[in-house]
Amino acid sequence: MSTNPRWDISRALGVAKLFHLVCGVREACVTPFLTLYLRQLGLAAPWVGILMGTKHLIAAFWAPVCAFLAKSYRKRRVLLIGSLLSSVGASLLMVLIPAADKNRMHLPCNGSSGVTSTDALPGVTLRVNITSAQGPASRHPANRTAEVEKPGFRNPPGESDQETFRDPHGYVAPSVEGARTTSQVLLHPVTSGLKDHPWEVTFEVVKTALPLLPGGKGPGNPANLSGTKGKAWAFDLSLEGLRWTFILSLGSVAFWELLAVPLEQVADDSLYEYLDFVDATDRYRSLWVWRLLGMLAGVCGIAALVGQLDCFLTNSGPRGVVHFYGYSVVSTLALLVSIFFPIPICQRWEPSYKSVKALSIVGRDPRLILLAFTVVLTGAIVSTVQNFLFWHMKDHGSGELVMGVSVALSLLGEILLHPFKTTLLRKLSRMGLVGLGLSCLAGQLLYYSFLWSWWSVLPVQILSAISNRALWWAVGASVEDLATPHMERALSALFRGHFYGSGCSLGSFVGGFVVMRFSLAVLYQACCVALLLWLALLLSIQQRLPQERKIKYSKLLSMEVSDTSDSEQGTERDWLVKAMREEHSD
Repeated sequence: MSTNPRWDISRALGVAKLFHLVCGVREACVTPFLTLYLRQLGLAAPWVGILMGTKHLIAAFWAPVCAFLAKSYRKRRVLLIGSLLSSVGASLLMVLIPAADKNRMHLPCNGSSGVTSTDALPGVTLRVNITSAQGPASRHPANRTAEVEKPGFRNPPGESDQETFRDPHGYVAPSVEGARTTSQVLLHPVTSGLKDHPWEVTFEVVKTALPLLPGGKGPGNPANLSGTKGKAWAFDLSLEGLRWTFILSLGSVAFWELLAVPLEQVADDSLYEYLDFVDATDRYRSLWVWRLLGMLAGVCGIAALVGQLDCFLTNSGPRGVVHFYGYSVVSTLALLVSIFFPIPICQRWEPSYKSVKALSIVGRDPRLILLAFTVVLTGAIVSTVQNFLFWHMKDHGSGELVMGVSVALSLLGEILLHPFKTTLLRKLSRMGLVGLGLSCLAGQLLYYSFLWSWWSVLPVQILSAISNRALWWAVGASVEDLATPHMERALSALFRGHFYGSGCSLGSFVGGFVVMRFSLAVLYQACCVALLLWLALLLSIQQRLPQERKIKYSKLLSMEVSDTSDSEQGTERDWLVKAMREEHSD
């Protein structure tokens, strides 16, 4: 059989491993850092939550439709190539979206001179002092002063004329009270020699060019300059910029997801059917590790490249465009591999209503119902970590390299934990694994709410591996034990796609507004409490359910009598068949 090129299993598995590896790198280039880029565009947490919720919703329901259509019309390879090719262009649309927040100061990341500020006070001369913040022990203090003058209004009476703020990562959002303009001002040169030093920026009002106090008679009088209308005009411009940034981001993310999301499911279905024709589906189960290895390499590599290449690719605006360029390059490599990806020529007929049948199986079994609610809740809570943990780390001084290492530690933990799967299933049972996973996730969330430094997230990442793997091991074992014949894959897709994706979408929509109303720490603490309450409720309900049968009689009844024994006398002596018949007669 191996001489037939259409059924060369070794070659097919080699191409599939390479494809999963490249796709893992491709996914890691953008997915973990997408919400951080949206924040740098100026979008607040609720709008980022809406964007990510839309993305998860599309992934949950659009991918199965595309997979079904591609199989029905035998266009799987066309869809694979088209998805990869179109997602290259769609990802680059994100680079073209203008930032909503123009009121930023961009310190050059290469240490060159020049600071761009857009919050200059109109009508006042500002002295901008940028000072090394290393303290008296610094051997190379760096102090620079620049002045800028623009006509307009001064601070209202009673408000401070000086503000100090710090950001060691290249961006300052000046909080000078009374700013009323969005015109850019360039301060030259003020940052020479500050590349390797923490710094402090001080805005100080030196003089005013016009009589700006209320009641003044000069042209700077607010009454003469219609100050109230000017404020409203500037505020309207700011809202208009935010509105357009959100609309363009939503359209780009949705369009990108529609093109990219069918790739994984179509590739998995094609490979599984290819191996199923030669009874080699047992080798399909080991391919997941190649995707994790690709993600591990990709997330560290792209995080290291961002710090090195961003300075050369952009001089203003949000950092992070390297993520999208890297995604495009790796997608091109995946496009070349997809040409040789194994696609079955002959297709077995399968009913098109498998998803509906899988849903009916879940509805008839209380254990699967509880598991479905657990998966939805877990998806909702995990989405808050995926969406906003990097925000939390950024607020505590973490760079993108530290963020990439945190993700890599979680992925490495999942790979190293896999050899213990059988042992844990045997000693803890399915419900024990669910309890272990939820407990570890609750501990993670509680820890995240008390981060204190840029590195403090790293030690807890091993819990992420346990919480993620333990839950899906329990789901897989439940599907194998409780599914009817030939429904295992459909039931697993229902849990991983529809239930988990719907939970991620719901959590993204709600989580953004919770962050805006309260804080990230409060969000994570609330999620921790919700998980522990659900775990207690789950265990109490589980104890009241009827005891699960150890033998799956429904599958044995579907077998032929000749398959169970060679003669009627042998059948009578078979204790398993006797037990089956007694149970069936009852």
